[in-house]
Amino acid sequence: MSLDRRGIAGCVIATEAFQGAAQAQARALGVAPAMVWVPHPIQNRTEAELAVLAESAVEAVLATLTPDDLPQGA
Repeated sequence: MSLDRRGIAGCVIATEAFQGAAQAQARALGVAPAMVWVPHPIQNRTEAELAVLAESAVEAVLATLTPDDLPQGA
């Protein structure tokens, strides 16, 4: 969270089951981090399943880290 306060882009990645808790924690800390949600659960997934899950989240994560005012292709 201190990275956000210093202007360094960051992103919270958590499973959907923790949306409420993550949002409450952010409010308690007085921050509004970018958040990307992935399907729950994580712990019982195979390495291949985790790779698919990560791949499906990459664009959303990158979108949170990229300023909206950059020209296309920059």
